[in-house]
Amino acid sequence: MSFLRNHRRTIVLILVDILICAVSSLLSHLFIARLATYDLLTIIVTTKEITYNVIVESISVVLSFYMIGVYKSIWRFASNRDYLKCMIGLIIAGVVYGAISIFMRYDFSRICVCVSFLVTLIGIIGSRAIYTYIYALLTDKRSVHRVRTLIIGGGYSGSKVTSEMLRGDSGYKPVLIVDDDMQKLNRTINGVPVLGRTEDIPKLVEKHRIKNIFFAIPSCSPEDKKRILGVCSETICEVKVIPAVNELMANADLIGQAQVINIEDLLGRDAIKFDNFEVKTMIHDKICMVTGGGGSIGSELCRQIAKFGPKKLVIVDIYENNAYDIEQELLSKYQDINLDVRIASVRDYDKMEVLFDMIRPELVFHAAAHKHVPLMETSPEEAIKNNVGGTYNVAYLANKYKAKKFVLVSTDKAVNPTNVMGATKRCCEMITEYFAQISGYTEFVAVRFGNVLGSNGSVIPLFEKQIASGGPVTVTHPDIIRYFMTIPEAVSLILQAGTMAKGGEIFVLDMGEPVKILDLAENLIRLHGKEPYADIDIEFTGLRPGEKLFEELLMSEEGIRETANKKIFIGTQIQIDEKTFESTIEEIKRIAYMNDSDEAVEALRKVVPTFNHVVINK
Repeated sequence: MSFLRNHRRTIVLILVDILICAVSSLLSHLFIARLATYDLLTIIVTTKEITYNVIVESISVVLSFYMIGVYKSIWRFASNRDYLKCMIGLIIAGVVYGAISIFMRYDFSRICVCVSFLVTLIGIIGSRAIYTYIYALLTDKRSVHRVRTLIIGGGYSGSKVTSEMLRGDSGYKPVLIVDDDMQKLNRTINGVPVLGRTEDIPKLVEKHRIKNIFFAIPSCSPEDKKRILGVCSETICEVKVIPAVNELMANADLIGQAQVINIEDLLGRDAIKFDNFEVKTMIHDKICMVTGGGGSIGSELCRQIAKFGPKKLVIVDIYENNAYDIEQELLSKYQDINLDVRIASVRDYDKMEVLFDMIRPELVFHAAAHKHVPLMETSPEEAIKNNVGGTYNVAYLANKYKAKKFVLVSTDKAVNPTNVMGATKRCCEMITEYFAQISGYTEFVAVRFGNVLGSNGSVIPLFEKQIASGGPVTVTHPDIIRYFMTIPEAVSLILQAGTMAKGGEIFVLDMGEPVKILDLAENLIRLHGKEPYADIDIEFTGLRPGEKLFEELLMSEEGIRETANKKIFIGTQIQIDEKTFESTIEEIKRIAYMNDSDEAVEALRKVVPTFNHVVINK
C-alpha cells in the first residue's frame, strides 16, 4: 500500500498514457480502415492487429518514458524541455516497437503504426498541455492574492523568474517585462508581454498597478545597474535583485535567491579589486594578530587572512561576544586553522606585552578603536585612552618584539579633524609615523578610508532598522554627503597596503564620487516599496557634535602620490619630532586619566595642530 501511495502520481500518468495509446491506436486503425473502403489504401485492418498494436505500443511508450525520466516531471510546471522529452521518448518507443515486432516476426502495417504514433504524440503532449493550462487558469483565479510584479530583463534570468512566478505558488503575478533590447519589444516571454524599456518603468508601474519589481539581469554592469535602480526609485515599488552570476546557486529557483536591494548597487562602480597573490605571499605561514578582531572591520580582516593560510591567527578583543562569534565562524569554515582568541584590552599594556612576548606576531593589524563620533564627543578622555593609548601600546610592542609589519586602520575623519574621534585617529597616524621613523625593523603604515557600508554603527543598518519599524528615518542635514566603500573593499585595502608598505606611509583609496545621504535615504525607502514623507517620514536632526557637512576629498591632500595600483594613493608623510613626541603622548594620556573632558580636548588640540573642534548644540 505504501508503494502505491508513494508512486500514485506516476501510476496515474502511466495509466493515462496507456489509455491514450489505446485510443490513438484504435482511432488510427479506424481512420486507415475508412480510407481502405474508399479504395484510397489497399489494407485490411484486423482486431488482432489493433490488439497487438495497443499492447506493444503501450509497452514501448511507457518503457521509453520511464527510461528518459518523463514521469519525473511535475506537469503543472511543464516547460518546453519536458515536451521535447515526450517527443524523444516517442521516437525511442517507435524504435522499440520495431525491434519487438522484428524479434517476434510480426508483419505489422507500417502506415498504421506511423499514424498511431503521430496520434499518440498529439494525445500525450496535448493532454499535458491542457492540464498545465487548466492548472494555470485555476491558480490565476486566485492571483488577486498575488503581488502584481514587473520583471526587468528579458534574458535567461528574466524568463526563468517569469516561469517560476507563473507556477502560481510563488506569491507573485508577472504582469509585464521591460527590456532595453528593441527586438524584444511587443513580444511575449512565457506569455508575459514585453511592454517597454527601462526608462518607461515609472509610467508602466502606474498604468498596470505594479507593486513589486524584480531586477533579473545578473550580468548587468554597475553603471547600468545604478541607472536602472535609480529609475526604479522613482516608483514606490519594492525592488528585489537577482544576484550576480557568480553568486547564483545552481539548481535553485531564482525567486528564492532574489535579494532586497543592497545600497552598494547604487554606488555605481565596480568593487575595487586587489592583488591577492601578493597578499597571500605576505600572510601565508605567518603569525598574524588582529586587535579589535571581533568588530566589523576586524572580523572581516580575520576572514580574509584565514583564507590565505596563516601559520597562526590571533584575535584580540575586549568584547567576548563578538570574539566568540568570529571564532566559531572561522572554526566551522577552516577546520585546520590555528586560531588563538584572547580577551584583552589594548589599553592594558602589561596584558598586551604578555601576549606579544608569548605569541611573537609577525604581522599586526590594529583595528581596535572607539569610532562613534557623537559618543566620543561626550567622552573624549575615553577616546584618548583607547585610541591613542591603545595604539601606542600595540605599536610600541610591535617594534619591541620585532613584528615584520604594523598596519593601523584609520579614517578620513583624521584629515583636518573637527571631532574628537577624528583627532584621536590623526594622533594614531602620528604614532604610526613616529615608530616608522625610529624602527630599524618593523614597517609601520596607516590605511585611511571613508564610511564603510554595513559596519557597526554605520548609516545603512540604521536606515534599514528605521524603515522596518515604520520610520521615521533620521538624517542629520539635507546637504550632508559622504564617501562609501564596502567592508571587503576596506579590508582588502588594509591587506594590500601591508604588501606595499615601506614604512611611514598613509594609504588612501579612491572611492569614486561622494553620495548625498538624503538621496540615499529616499532611494532606500522607495526600494522597500514605501513613499518617502508619506509612508516613511524623514526627519532632519541637525549635525551632531563634531560632524562635518562635507567630508574632504581624500585625494586633495597636499603631496598625494600614486602607487602601482591606480586606486591606491599615498598621503604626505609628516616628520615627527622624535625628541618630544613620546613625552607628548605620555602627557595626553596622563590628562585623559584625570577624566576631565575639557582638559582632554585641549590636550588633543596641542598634539594635533589641524584639529578644529566644532561643537554643535542641537
